[in-house]
Amino acid sequence: MKAVSLTREIASTSYPGRGIVLGRSADGTKAVIAYFIMGRSENSRNRIFVETEDGIKTEAFDPSKLTDPSLIIYAPVRVLGNKTIVTNGDQTDTIYDLMNQQLTFEQALRTREFEPDEPNYTPRISGIVKCSGGKMNYAMSILKSADGNPECCERYTFSYDAPLAGKGRFIHTYMGDGNPLPSFEGEPTLVEIGDDDIDAFAQKVWDALDSDNKVSLFVRYIDIATGEADSRIINKNK
Repeated sequence: MKAVSLTREIASTSYPGRGIVLGRSADGTKAVIAYFIMGRSENSRNRIFVETEDGIKTEAFDPSKLTDPSLIIYAPVRVLGNKTIVTNGDQTDTIYDLMNQQLTFEQALRTREFEPDEPNYTPRISGIVKCSGGKMNYAMSILKSADGNPECCERYTFSYDAPLAGKGRFIHTYMGDGNPLPSFEGEPTLVEIGDDDIDAFAQKVWDALDSDNKVSLFVRYIDIATGEADSRIINKNK
């Protein structure tokens, strides 16, 4: 697979939905994480990212307009020791709790399946990054219906040991806009991470997202040698 431009890949569709990017900086010193959310309904667009003690959570920008919090209010990012978990739903907590009980990332996700939002059956996408002893690795997962049939949950996990500098993987919930929304297909896309600092990288990703549908973006750079993290949040609602 040839690496493609991350920003061009993001911009290639008006509605990739929610997306996770994991990779390694071009100089090899940083683990790179990005997570974005988009929305078509007023309820989905009425959100912001806010920091928590161990990551971030979504909140209603205008609480008076919140109608159904079940699939839109959650903690997308949590840190467990030297591991950073990022997902598009409350499976973040499932992974955190079960890995804290010595289960693996994949075992934790076997207790979950795609979202119950008929007819889309939105996939649950998840990622985990580990930085330890000057090394990093990461894994990504998608839990999806069988071509829109909710009777079968298809489970895929992709693991990346010693990721190459300047490269990353991009997974998102939908292949594009539609009704119902078509689920992501195939392995996570190989993308160029580039050599931007965190602010330039975050701005490029934000600018690539469809202006009408984008809601919030989170970016984190983790120093692989020290574990120190630097994060940015961009919210459309201010």
